Amino acid sequence: MAETCPHLAYREEGDGKSFETARAFCTVTGSFVQPMRADICNARYGLDPARDCEFYEEPEPGRGDRDEVDAGR
Repeated sequence: MAETCPHLAYREEGDGKSFETARAFCTVTGSFVQPMRADICNARYGLDPARDCEFYEEPEPGRGDRDEVDAGR
């Protein structure tokens, strides 16, 4: 089971607006998501992004996130 979805980001601005609290943003759909969708992304309540999200895409092999890439330098 995935710990969290690699496609979920939290943003404090988007769609021409800024927010006091960062909101969940799906990088696959290119849109902000509702809290229940973020629960799936964050593997809460026994949910698994790879199994329970119709938008989940398996990360490409050998492509870690930016922090992992930078840490290897």
